[in-house]
Amino acid sequence: MALSICVAQLNPTVGDWQGNLAQALAAAAHAHAQGHSLLVFPELFLTGYAAGDLYARPRFLHDAAQALQQLQEASTQWPSLHILISHVEALDPQTPLPPDTSILPPASQVVSLLREGQRLGAWRKQTLPNEGAFDEKRYFLSGIHHHGQPDPVIEIAGMRLGILVCADAWKAEPAARAKAAGAQALLALNASPFTHDKPAARLRMARARTQETGLPLLYANLLGGQDELVFDGHSFAMQANGQTAGHAPAFEECLWPLRLAAGPDGLQWLSENDASGPISESSANSPDALRHHATWHALTLATRDYVRKNGFSHVLLGLSGGLDSALVLAIAVDALGADRVHAIMMPSPYTASISVDDAREMVQRLGVRYDEISIRETFEGFKHSLAPLFAGRAEDATEENLQARIRGVMLMAISNKFGGLLLTTSNKSEVAMGYSTLYGDSCGGFAPLKDIFKSEAFALARWRNGHTFGLGPANPIPERIITRPPSAELRENQTDQDSLPPYEMLDAIVRLRMQEEHSAEQIIAAGYPAERVAQVFKLLRISEYKRQQSAPGPKLSARSFGRDWRYPITNRYRD
Repeated sequence: MALSICVAQLNPTVGDWQGNLAQALAAAAHAHAQGHSLLVFPELFLTGYAAGDLYARPRFLHDAAQALQQLQEASTQWPSLHILISHVEALDPQTPLPPDTSILPPASQVVSLLREGQRLGAWRKQTLPNEGAFDEKRYFLSGIHHHGQPDPVIEIAGMRLGILVCADAWKAEPAARAKAAGAQALLALNASPFTHDKPAARLRMARARTQETGLPLLYANLLGGQDELVFDGHSFAMQANGQTAGHAPAFEECLWPLRLAAGPDGLQWLSENDASGPISESSANSPDALRHHATWHALTLATRDYVRKNGFSHVLLGLSGGLDSALVLAIAVDALGADRVHAIMMPSPYTASISVDDAREMVQRLGVRYDEISIRETFEGFKHSLAPLFAGRAEDATEENLQARIRGVMLMAISNKFGGLLLTTSNKSEVAMGYSTLYGDSCGGFAPLKDIFKSEAFALARWRNGHTFGLGPANPIPERIITRPPSAELRENQTDQDSLPPYEMLDAIVRLRMQEEHSAEQIIAAGYPAERVAQVFKLLRISEYKRQQSAPGPKLSARSFGRDWRYPITNRYRD
């Protein structure tokens, strides 16, 4: 006797009730046609994850209930199919306040089991994360505080399955409660965003739960980009002995079939149509190529979904002949196709001829629309207009920033006129140091490289040139773009290292500061020059006002500039 299960690793959109419901209905029809008994959706599939204050809006919660009701009514079409679906549900205003709580949250996270038009049960998420990208205690009441909360166990075909919702699986107690209630296997419904170390961390977590309980575990994860978050899917099944039994693909939608069957030592997973290749046991120990492959997948998925889910027909970007804009161009083409990408080169008096040559060569390789607009006359016009006011003052960063702002105005005008999304090309090193011009090259609606250090950008470019990916061609980036010293080209003979430490050193210092919370003294003790550490700390501190006006971009690291970094602009504290 085996229980046939289908995991719906699909890509919902926040608040798109009809779109998400249509995906759910199609998945249910497929699962029924394939003879599955249970269809499992990831966490908050019906609403989409990371809806923010929408969770507190009564109308949103009403619409969530309506979507669930429609799915419940439709389940009469598939009489043999159980549907396990995660959603939000408004709280009764009369719900007693839990201890140490002054305000009742507006909702709960709920998992409902549907079959033949009936709601057979409902279980609430117990563990609410409240750090980094997560602030669930702002919106949800834990199931622990719900009076009459049933045991988190369902029974199908004589098998008792314990239900965990994302963070529940990262604690020992919810799994232990499920086992105590008679669970023979664990089902974990997740909306777990991708970071470089997350795949290995999930496996360690799952192995801990299986070892503690002696039960096999299914990890069903969400897919898709949602603003800064990227959900990578990569659902998997783990046996009671901690061995992986199979997994769904990463960064791809799928309806993944598997079976749960009785074995000599309890229930065990039998995977069907398993994705090729093993799950990496340790991101840190994996070859660099695997890391770059996952990074590129995440960047293209995030870019494609941001464009698609926000209703843009195409994207545009300013091409400089440098590495960052070349990388963003390659990402955009891989994600969207050449016919939906517009590259614009805007040379100034300080733009090297080889920069124009390299930009032209790259757009020829990629086949995107390309335009050149010289800003020389516009730049001279601005200087002429400002000359009376600037009389007696030497040229400085003002004139450099003026060029960047002219480009920004032109790009935004083109975006306005034709409705494309402007991609900004700043990388994490530049965002950290404020090495960009506010309302200039920082203009844009989405920043694909926001969590990519400059030193990583070089490696990514070389990786992409050695691999064919997505909708783009092989070897898209001219070699000279990768090997030339980086320069903003806003004055004669300028390089980035005129203003910043070498990128390898800069990135290492920022990593130690951001991810390890090291003090200046600790970083100096690790061997970095004191004057460089002081420079990086100062620039990191005084650039907060720029970061808080920067475009969103995909979060790929344990700590990114965005949801994970919350410092005041007005701040005299020094450490």
